Amino acid sequence: MFRLIFFLFIIQIASNVTFAQNKVVDSINALIIKSKDDNYSLKERFKYASTASQLAKLAKIDSMILKANRSLSTGYFYLQEYDKYVSLNRANLDLAKKINDSTAVTVAGSNLGSYYRYTQQNDSAYFFYSKALKFYDSKEVSEEKANALFYSADLQQMAKIYTAAEDDAVKALSILNRLPETEYRLDMYWSLYNLLAINSNELENHDKAIEYYEQSIKYAKMMQDGFINEIYSINNKANVYRKIGRYNEAIDLYESLLPLKSKYEDEDPTFYAVLLNHINKAKFASNDYDFKILEGEYKNAYKIIKRLDDEVTLMHFSLDLSEFYLNNGYNDSVVKYGEHALDIAKKVGSNQTRLEALLNMSMAVNGDKARPLLIEHIQLTDSFRAEDLKVRNKFARIKFDTEQIEAENKQISKENVYLLILSMGLLLTVILVYIVISQRAKNRKLKLIQVQQKANEDIYNLMLSQQDKVDEARAKEKTRVSKELHDGVLGSLFGVRLSLDSINFNEGKEAMMARAKYISQLKTIEHDIRKISHELNTDFISGSSFMDIITTLIESQTHAYNLEHKFTYTDDINWDLVSNKMKINIYRIIQESMQNIYKHANANVITICVSLEKNLICLDVVDDGSGFDISKSKKGIGLKNMRSRVSDINGTINFTSQLGTGTTVNVKIPYTN
Repeated sequence: MFRLIFFLFIIQIASNVTFAQNKVVDSINALIIKSKDDNYSLKERFKYASTASQLAKLAKIDSMILKANRSLSTGYFYLQEYDKYVSLNRANLDLAKKINDSTAVTVAGSNLGSYYRYTQQNDSAYFFYSKALKFYDSKEVSEEKANALFYSADLQQMAKIYTAAEDDAVKALSILNRLPETEYRLDMYWSLYNLLAINSNELENHDKAIEYYEQSIKYAKMMQDGFINEIYSINNKANVYRKIGRYNEAIDLYESLLPLKSKYEDEDPTFYAVLLNHINKAKFASNDYDFKILEGEYKNAYKIIKRLDDEVTLMHFSLDLSEFYLNNGYNDSVVKYGEHALDIAKKVGSNQTRLEALLNMSMAVNGDKARPLLIEHIQLTDSFRAEDLKVRNKFARIKFDTEQIEAENKQISKENVYLLILSMGLLLTVILVYIVISQRAKNRKLKLIQVQQKANEDIYNLMLSQQDKVDEARAKEKTRVSKELHDGVLGSLFGVRLSLDSINFNEGKEAMMARAKYISQLKTIEHDIRKISHELNTDFISGSSFMDIITTLIESQTHAYNLEHKFTYTDDINWDLVSNKMKINIYRIIQESMQNIYKHANANVITICVSLEKNLICLDVVDDGSGFDISKSKKGIGLKNMRSRVSDINGTINFTSQLGTGTTVNVKIPYTN
């Protein structure tokens, strides 16, 4: 029986914990949804994502931390806080590996890979894409996996690891073939076939390169906005024809794109000049040209690109002119355009252009001048070759390490399964032994606990009873004092005022003025005593609503002061949890503010608002009166009293006012629910 009760108790606790966790998860999910809603501003979405992340960390739910941090990292990216974007994704990657969440690993790894690819840190980008790919299921078919494979292939191709690049590109195509067709996926098809064509061209497999370019043209035609993709592929296909000596076919393809200038000049204004230059290069390579005519066509393309101020394209055009003049024996022009190409290549980091420019110039000058150029060419060649080898080795090492880690992880997973089974068996044994041993001790303690609980209940009831008596006595005393003031002193003063008023008709101007003065003073005393009576009779401890008390205060004061008023408050504050001291001070601050407005502001309308913002009770009192110079009024007694009251409850108070624009009093007090 005891064991059944014990297990029911455990189940109840687990149920309560699950319910609480579900509420937290729902709150985090709601914030994440808001962080992705374009109806909110970027700052608002970032705030929701940040709050979701903080809540997930407080709840210590790893899966929700990963999910919330994913939205937060997107916020950092759009706000261009890239250091925080990288740091958060690295933390997500570590946590995802720790809890073996393969989806989160692939997302964080791909995010980091994209960032490092964007910043041209290709080895780091490849490292994280490789890490992400190892956590995809081998049979998974998804756009994300295809993307990761494409970027991995692209990075390997740039590192001149052509075989591995082709392997990843083919895998990406295999995945796309099993996915529904979308505009984005058509663009991916185009990119992958272009990549395969470039690979084949570099490996001197020109027929295969042409075949791949024809595939990329086919997918470009299928796209809604594939015009630019199509003309790029046609241009690249013509480049292959030019490379293998099929010059007429290359020129025909280039010239077929010239009439389309109006369609692409806005999106790529340099493309027209590039086409002209490619035609020139095809004619030059065929050796079937008139020098003067072709020189003019080269310079025409050069002028167009120079006018467009595109340094990289201008570098290539300068190198082409240098080669053209070298082949025709114009050495001064070779050096002129070669130096221009070399200067830009150094600036933009184009290693191949530097090598070709140095070689052209060395062949156009005499021996003394050629020697340093050739030496620099040889040194750069060795340096670039070593750098290429270093990059390839690094990529190969990353691939090897990743595969080795994958194999080790599989072995560790098997070992972990066996260890888990053994651990669970031992744990169950320990639990059973513990239950048997502790059962008798718990039975002995149970009676003692029951006796203690009964004693505690008696003490607590006694304390409640005493507190009720104290509260009742306090309320009676306040009521007694209030009645004494109202029925005794106030009645007597009222009678005196009537007596003075009755003799006010006596002759004598001075006597009349003196009596009028006394009557006015007695009226003030009467008003003050009535106010004291009302305040003494206000009970913040009783069951009456604090907001009802404040409403009564505002209505009575504004009526007496002949002011219009607007009063709003929130229901989010549980005033039963707010200390009596704090409520009294809030009451007095409102009262003091209205008195100051009546005495000094010459206002018509007063607006009072009580709200809750970020665990702060906010009180705003605004009037449309004459305002005052804050710097000259800091020593006023009313303001000092208000500051003292706010300080006494650990709050802050700010006064905002200018002459002629009214005054705003803003009070913020800590609220703990």
